[in-house]
Amino acid sequence: MSTATDTTIVIATRDRERELLRTLGAHARSHPRTPVVVVDNGSAVPLAPAVHREFPDVRVLTSPRNLGAVARNFGVRHAGTTYVAFSDDDSWWAPGALATAEDVLDAHPHLALVAATTLVGPEERPDPVVAEMARSPLRGAHPVPGPALLGFTACSAVVRREAFAAVGGFSPLLFFVGEEKLLSYDLAAAGWDLAFVASVVAHHHPSPHRQSSHRRDATERRNGVLISWLRRPLRTAAAESGRLLRDAVRDPVARAALPGALRRLPEALARRQRLPRRVEAAVRLLGH
Repeated sequence: MSTATDTTIVIATRDRERELLRTLGAHARSHPRTPVVVVDNGSAVPLAPAVHREFPDVRVLTSPRNLGAVARNFGVRHAGTTYVAFSDDDSWWAPGALATAEDVLDAHPHLALVAATTLVGPEERPDPVVAEMARSPLRGAHPVPGPALLGFTACSAVVRREAFAAVGGFSPLLFFVGEEKLLSYDLAAAGWDLAFVASVVAHHHPSPHRQSSHRRDATERRNGVLISWLRRPLRTAAAESGRLLRDAVRDPVARAALPGALRRLPEALARRQRLPRRVEAAVRLLGH
């Protein structure tokens, strides 16, 4: 079995010991020489003792509070490899996937991120986002080994650590949900490419212990508005904010999203940096 030699797997987790141990077992069987860094994201019961009992070679970093997606940044800073493969505590990489991703990234020095085929559940059905990535109409700034992207799923992506660090990783402003979109924009704005590579495969068996769909939808709506203020033209951001205000009158999801968007808006404005024209054009193409 081919094994990745220059990749670290980073897993951010919180209060899901059973799922985490299952995922670490899958990684140990498939990638016995791939280092793993787990970030315990403020769990009520620390996860390090359980991990070290079964997987003594896994490094566990403990945050005293929930950092959201930024916990992955913490893990990346402690990775000593050229590439980082993200997993969630309920997802893992297929045998040979990381070696394939390394080969692709080695061959394409302008490529910052490889997005994988994600197979969901025991029946291994492709996640709907796989079809969306496969038919992406975008072109990379440089030749890429698959459809060019401006988005990905964090639990099944491999990144070039240098590129990830240079753009600041995942945003603390967004906390969680939609953080991949902003990171994609920032990588593209910095001149990096992102691509879907179908032969790189990850498995995702969603945990039943998840955020409610209402809360997740509200957070996604909130962060969509914030991303517009952070990176999009003022007209676009104002229009999206206006839609949120109008929808909040009758839509409980929009109503739940509005206070958080307003509270974070000053910081979004302070961090505002317009996308380059070529990236904004790509965003608009995807919007259409």
